[in-house]
Order: sequence, then structure tokens, then C-alpha cells
Amino acid sequence: MPDTSTTTIRGAVLERIGDAAPYDRSRPVSIDELELAPPGPGEILVRMEAAGLCHSDLSVVNGSRARPVPMLLGHEAAGLIEAVGPGPCDLAVGTRVVMTFLPRCGDCSGCRTDGRLPCSAGSASNTEGSLLGGGLRLHRGGEPVHHHMGVSGFATHAVVDRRSVVPVDDDVPPQVAALFGCAVLTGGGAVVNAARPGPGDDVVVVGLGGVGLAAVLTALALEHGRVVGVDPVPGKRELARSLGAEALSPDEALENGLTAPVVIEAAGSAPAFETAVRLTGPGGNTVTVGLPAPDAVAGISPLGLTAQARSIVGSYLGSAVPERDIPRFVELWRSGRLPVERLVSDTIGLDDLNRAMDNLAAGTAVRQMIGFDG
Repeated sequence: MPDTSTTTIRGAVLERIGDAAPYDRSRPVSIDELELAPPGPGEILVRMEAAGLCHSDLSVVNGSRARPVPMLLGHEAAGLIEAVGPGPCDLAVGTRVVMTFLPRCGDCSGCRTDGRLPCSAGSASNTEGSLLGGGLRLHRGGEPVHHHMGVSGFATHAVVDRRSVVPVDDDVPPQVAALFGCAVLTGGGAVVNAARPGPGDDVVVVGLGGVGLAAVLTALALEHGRVVGVDPVPGKRELARSLGAEALSPDEALENGLTAPVVIEAAGSAPAFETAVRLTGPGGNTVTVGLPAPDAVAGISPLGLTAQARSIVGSYLGSAVPERDIPRFVELWRSGRLPVERLVSDTIGLDDLNRAMDNLAAGTAVRQMIGFDG
């Protein structure tokens, strides 16, 4: 007989989109008890160990990315498998897994581009707030609650599609594992998959949040040329310097005539994109990974692209194939060349989420990590 018993979990539910900041006052996110259905075929039940707060979460709260509500937030997370659904599964109970926020069906035209394009089925399920296999597993008081990017990691437990996780060994700590699923996969993936700097190539990263600093760390690990972080926030520039990079404000970078063959834009704003294009040298590539508001518009010179043979490349989720790329980043971390734990600025609880959203919006935090032990 199939398991029909539900699990009572505690999680962070976005009740409304577009509430005014400060969120610690308007409190669009409530911490509540929910009912979680058991995993179906091709699904697993995961007990969360750590989850990171990212600008993609904030973009749903502030309305830049419209999603159905109520929705249990969180897309950058790691945890332990507690149960698997009926039928065959290649993962065992007790395995630590990294959540990835764009599952891949493996069959569509997007999945056949080796990471360059997102999965069409995964994108559709993310937009409608369901799992890749279809439907919802979350309810509250009998009413449905939507999933965030197939993960809903801001909770004690989650049921996810098997295609939304990548297993890692036990030596990878939960906070580090969580970072591989979004910050590292997006920022680091943009460097190795989309930009592909060659020997001696300098790399400039515009925007030093979690994704941008992950790109900085990855570029440093490649040991090609100079790595320069660009951000208006002094504390973030100081962190980039402590990691081994150079760092400048946007004004300093432009006034000093800084250019590079590879420029990563990771801020998700039109001014940052314009800065990144201006910092790209002749023959160079601007790789943009930030997600600005849908109505954001940037101004660039087409002549500058043509006359200097420059390219602009969009990269979603670091143009990554998670099951291929996460193990590569894990090995870099094991070697000591990718110290992603340095990105963690604070460890918080679920009850701190509204205040943490304010910190993220103000630019005073890089990665605030939710801890679930105790």
C-alpha cells in the first residue's frame, strides 16, 4: 500500500507579494506549521540541515519575480534523505543532498544544450510553483501551499523531485553543501561554463553578493590572471580583498580605465550591467547572471560591440549541469582552492527571516544561512 501519511513541518510561508519594506515591520513571511505529503514515485523526503537566503528569494518577496502565493520559500539548501518514494531510486536514506533550483527533465531541447539553456519543463514547474513531476505536496489547514523553485528549503523538511538534488559525501558540511546549489553553481558556473577565461586572462566581477563572490573565488581558483571585484559597498570590497582579489568601487573602476577580457555581472541591476559592459575590453565577453526587475532597461553602445568585437552572454544557473558541475566544485573545495564557507555572513533561525530580508535588501549581508539543528 502507498504511504498516505503526512508529516507536520515548520516553514517560512510568503503570504503576500509586494509588501513595503522594512519587512521586519510589514512581515510578509510567516513561520507556520504545514502538512507535507509523503514522497511519490521519483521523489524523496529531505530533512533540512542548512539553507541560504539569496536575492532570488527577495525578488519574490518584493514582487520582481511574480510567483503564486502562499508559497513556502527557499531554493538554496542541503539536507539528509529521510525517505524515498515508491519505485526504484539510486539514492539511499541518510545521503546528504544539495538542492538545485532548476531541475532538468533530461528530454527537452533545453536539456540538450549542455547547460546553455534551462530545462523547459523545470522552468514551467518553477513558474507555477509545483514540483517537476507535477502537483503540490504542501498544505496548510487543508489549503494548498506552493513550492519555491521545486525546493521550498526554508522548512524543517521538504519533498522534492529526485532531479532537484545532487548527492555529496558526508565530509561536505551542510552550509557548504547548500552554497554549491545556488551561489557557487551560478557564480562559479558562469566563470567556467560561460566565460571560460584562458591562461593569463583577467576577470572582473561586478556585484559582490553571494553569487558574485562565488565567481571571484572560482576565478581565483583557476589561477589565470588578475581578479578584480567591483561593488559600491566598502565591506564587500574588503571581503573580496581578504579572499585574494583586488577590489574597486564602480566609480574607481571606470575612472581608472579598468578593462578585462572577461567581466561577470552578478548584481542584477541595469546600472551594474552597463558598468560591466563598459569594463569589458576589446574582444572580451560580458557574462550577465544577475536577475534585474522585468521592466529594467539598460543603455549600451552597439558601435562599441561591433567595432571592438565584444560579446554579451546571458547565463542562467551558471550555464551549469548540476550533476556534472557540483562534484567539480566540491573537489576544488576539498583541495582548499574554493573556500566557499567564507561567504557565510551570519547564521539565523527561521523566525529571523523578515529581518534577514531587510539585511539582504540593504546590502549588509552576503549569505545569511538558516540553521535547523536545535
